[in-house]
Amino acid sequence: MESAEIELFTLFEMTPDLVCIAGKDGFFRKVNPAVIKKLGYTEKELFALPIASFIHPDDKEFTHHNRKELLNGKVLLNFENRYIAKNGQLVWLEWTSIYFPNKEIVFAIAKDVTERKHIEKVVEEKYKKYKGLTAHFKNKIEKERKYFAYELHEELAQLVAAVKMDIEWVANNETQMSASSKSMIEHALAVSKIIIKTIQKISFSISPNMLSDFGLNSTIEWLCNEFYILNEIPCSFESAYNEERLTQEMKTDFFRICQESLTNVIDHVMASNVKIRIAESPKAIQLCSTDDGRGFDAAHQMETPGLINVREHASSINGHLAVQNEIGQGTRICVTIEKENNLN
Repeated sequence: MESAEIELFTLFEMTPDLVCIAGKDGFFRKVNPAVIKKLGYTEKELFALPIASFIHPDDKEFTHHNRKELLNGKVLLNFENRYIAKNGQLVWLEWTSIYFPNKEIVFAIAKDVTERKHIEKVVEEKYKKYKGLTAHFKNKIEKERKYFAYELHEELAQLVAAVKMDIEWVANNETQMSASSKSMIEHALAVSKIIIKTIQKISFSISPNMLSDFGLNSTIEWLCNEFYILNEIPCSFESAYNEERLTQEMKTDFFRICQESLTNVIDHVMASNVKIRIAESPKAIQLCSTDDGRGFDAAHQMETPGLINVREHASSINGHLAVQNEIGQGTRICVTIEKENNLN
């Protein structure tokens, strides 16, 4: 044997990675001792059956698909699938494979990633558990908000409305009042109207019933219109997405993000124009709030209470928060949600 061939043979035999040579026909031609040790089959047993015989049934179809691409010239990097060892245990292997068409053979090296996969599964299960708890607490908070909003609107507002009616009756029926008494009655009537509107506004801010009744688009349009009326700052909303793809949880969080963004405009930005846009691409849905205000210090931009709340809402629905900001150049706050595994 030539020196280079001896070194290659030694590497083939001694490496702890699984190394094999397979024919275009799908059978093993040569395997190193690591393959035999890991799968528990003898060399004769491995060579007697197609390689697909040792692959987990659920992984056969996509393994076959990737093998076809390999034979068409695509190099497989970090390809993972499961093999069934002779003792019945599952072995996760991560392959790097290349096909040599002139010899019609595949040269492949695999690492055993079974332990890593077990760890990933544990982490995933914990993530699902904590995400479930987060969703539970969020739903509970929203239910309590709805109850509080209902009490405000249906109980307190009704009581104030009753007081307002009594004041109106006095104003219309008591003709012998002094000028000062009439003035106080008129003042009380005006204040009662303001109280009713304030209660309605607070009730909506706590829990907008129209979000469930009319959907996210209509609710944000109302929010923008209310923002303009109260602050005299034009606020427009543009919708370029399919609202039906969002879960109710996402609609609620999108609404809360819009609320926080508009509050941030009032508290920090001093803008003369605000635009909210929800747009959809093939891979994601993105909500952006853009203003032409004074901006703020980038070093502290993520520490304001409003942006902390936006970040928390974004994280709870697997969203990514990005803030584009320059002093004197306005602010753009965007939350992006990847469609895969997140949307309906």
